[in-house]
Amino acid sequence: MRQPTMHITIRQERINDQAEVYEINTLAFGQENEAILVDRLRKSPSFIPELSLVATIDDQPTGHILFSKIYIIDSNRNKVESLALAPMAVKPEFQRQGIGGQLIQAGLNKARELKYASVIVLGHEHYYPKFGFLPAEKWGIHAPYDVPSSFFMALELIPDGLKGVHGMVSYPEEFDGV
Repeated sequence: MRQPTMHITIRQERINDQAEVYEINTLAFGQENEAILVDRLRKSPSFIPELSLVATIDDQPTGHILFSKIYIIDSNRNKVESLALAPMAVKPEFQRQGIGGQLIQAGLNKARELKYASVIVLGHEHYYPKFGFLPAEKWGIHAPYDVPSSFFMALELIPDGLKGVHGMVSYPEEFDGV
């Protein structure tokens, strides 16, 4: 028997979505760290309201993605603004149905529209390359954490968006301790 087609809508997060976004992140990750991170980031200068997106089915939030401002800092302390994709979550009962991919694509499109040049993600090495992400070390960009280089990736949103950019990624302090 064929399952009914779900109508998924991606839109900017609204204030009245916040409790459900907290629940989505808690359920998706099996603990509250990412939900707490989203709450912290909303109150920070790194927060970009247009890049906090919710996936809904029948107007019920089922997924969430957040892109925040970060910096790539070279050895001379030169800073280049970029975005961090973190976190991205879908309620467990709706996972593996393409919702996460739709959230990523909508977020990348919105980031391009807002004239951002690049995105950094710490994520699964077999998932994010589908969206064009490559190991960040290709550009000489490094994580501030001890993680395998294949999990730390970057994407140029515009041609040569990372040309001449290298250094260590600096995440907002809200990421500390999460």
